[in-house]
Amino acid sequence: MTTPPPLCIMVSAGEASSDAHAAHALDALDVDFHAFGMGAGLLEKSGTELVVDCRELAVIGIVDVLLNYHKFLKRLRLLREEMRRRKPDLLLLVDYPDFNLKLAETAKELGIPVLFYVSPQVWAWRAGRVPRIGSLVSHMAVLFPFEVAIYENAGIPVTYVGNPVVADAVSAFTTQEARVHFNLDLDAPVVTLLPGSRNGEINRNLPAMLATAQLIAESEPQCQFLLPVAPTLTRSFVEQVVSTDKPPKLQVVIDDSRHAMRAADTILVASGTATLESALVGTPMVVMYIVNRINYAIMRRLIKIPDISLVNIVAGKRIVPEYVQDAATPEAMAHDVLSLLQDSDRRSEMLREIEIVRQRMGDAKASMRVAKLIRQLTNTD
Repeated sequence: MTTPPPLCIMVSAGEASSDAHAAHALDALDVDFHAFGMGAGLLEKSGTELVVDCRELAVIGIVDVLLNYHKFLKRLRLLREEMRRRKPDLLLLVDYPDFNLKLAETAKELGIPVLFYVSPQVWAWRAGRVPRIGSLVSHMAVLFPFEVAIYENAGIPVTYVGNPVVADAVSAFTTQEARVHFNLDLDAPVVTLLPGSRNGEINRNLPAMLATAQLIAESEPQCQFLLPVAPTLTRSFVEQVVSTDKPPKLQVVIDDSRHAMRAADTILVASGTATLESALVGTPMVVMYIVNRINYAIMRRLIKIPDISLVNIVAGKRIVPEYVQDAATPEAMAHDVLSLLQDSDRRSEMLREIEIVRQRMGDAKASMRVAKLIRQLTNTD
């Protein structure tokens, strides 16, 4: 009996969390396959052939996209050419909707099934994208139960797979072990700063976080700070930003965010997947986000929900404070972080609410379910 050739899977992941989600899904795939496409370090480690390194495209918002449009167009053309040349058995798209739906257009032309993993936030803004998604995508794999009805009502095949960060956010350390890991003073408070995984996020969020840390240190001189560097960033780039306003007792660490979350008493975190990861680790947090002013003006008119952080969205109410754009002042953020360090009642209340979010996040089998969908769409199940 002739052995069938390995599956050929094209994958497109546009930033750090997408790279991780895609890599874990492929790692869970128990058939012989070869993967190629766009991603970063984790996909590369898992054996994916990177035609495009998404770290070259790490920008945020409409303005940044327009300024870098030629870069996106060049990478899009390259990926389309590779898709036409190799004709993969499946196109796996992870988040990054505007870019990835362009790839889906080419897949449709070639008759290649498309699995879209991590829904665009159509429930928050630009709901008009749903019909286009349905015309291009074979199946949606969504992270939250409430997203299922959106696609079912539009007649789009959809499966709730759960959120991969439930598995990703695991730290084998206790809080004390994590502090020993970083050589921290076990008796002094610890605040972890998570400014984001893209250059633009570092440039906009980190200076405000560092200024906040300076104010915290004035009130709590023994306070220690951890700054993990995401795998999509370089230490030298982050340290260049840090050098202009480095608070005392700040430690920059490489690709060790889970342990840094576990070590912390409180986390100051940029809105995004990291808010859910912080909740799953079980650490109180203050959320902030700063974008280009033109992006903010556009998004403010389009976003239909009151809160932007995923942890508050999953909770269905504001359980952690959010500071967005001009509201993200060091004084306001430092006040909230210090409150969580010093007010045990407030800290306990937030931890109770975070535990409810943890329960709503489901189990740790998202990657396995996505792998099953890949097998089904390629008739290898």
